[in-house]
Amino acid sequence: MDYYIIIPAHNEESFLADTLNSVQRQSLPPKKVVVVNDNSTDGTESIIDDFVKGSPIFEKLNSISSTDHLPGRKVINAFNKALETLDETYDFLVKLDADIILPKTYFESIAEIFKTQPEVGIAGGFAYERDSNGVWKLNHPMNKDHVRGAFKAYSKACFIAINGLRNAIGWDTVDELLAQYHGFKIFTEETLKVKHLRPTGKAYNKKARLLQGEAMYTMGYGILLSGIASMKMALKQQNANVFFHNLRGFYNAKKNKTPYLISEKEAKFIRRLRWKNVRNKFLLTHLSG
Repeated sequence: MDYYIIIPAHNEESFLADTLNSVQRQSLPPKKVVVVNDNSTDGTESIIDDFVKGSPIFEKLNSISSTDHLPGRKVINAFNKALETLDETYDFLVKLDADIILPKTYFESIAEIFKTQPEVGIAGGFAYERDSNGVWKLNHPMNKDHVRGAFKAYSKACFIAINGLRNAIGWDTVDELLAQYHGFKIFTEETLKVKHLRPTGKAYNKKARLLQGEAMYTMGYGILLSGIASMKMALKQQNANVFFHNLRGFYNAKKNKTPYLISEKEAKFIRRLRWKNVRNKFLLTHLSG
């Protein structure tokens, strides 16, 4: 199977070479890898240049964007710029972060999943992060129905059906919800262990939380679902501000009549799916208790 990889990279000189080496070592090599140098001010571009010189599969695309590190919009803007340079002669498409190391057979396994299970629209492995003792441990062990945005692979049919990735925070949630709306399944393979070199930042970002609340509104969650999701985030991060800032972002978006990222029909499906998941987790927790 043929596949393309897009890697947005902003100031990734500490990790990018390891990521690109792991891509270059794949048992099933990609047809093309577009690395987007997104307004980097360190040695990121020179690393990309070295790989472009060393292998024809690599291409560099320079992009000038905001230096803001807010999630979502910046990375998908870079992704979409690279997407414009690619044709549609692929079987699946990959969005990859610039700070991960993939096992050698990663994409061979992903190709086999798409080949043997045509109902699968999004596939991926699991992220492992190094703890304070240097031991690689599974991140988010209970979240087996979600593929991390750092290494998402989309079948061509699914990517076309969901009309690409939304240029907003929450893009890696809405893509999976829309995939299910269009009848595709999300598949996670436990044997595919991806090393995440830079753990997700723990510094609190009020602006990002406001945007998270805005994303909940634009995905059609409604206030009750947004409140439940925000409470879960606050408990997980042990920070009550997460709850209040998320909801403030939700109400700001509602007040400003921010357009939905999806259609009303899709929003209704998403609400039903989310409520179903809430009920299932509630029953599972109480029955197992």
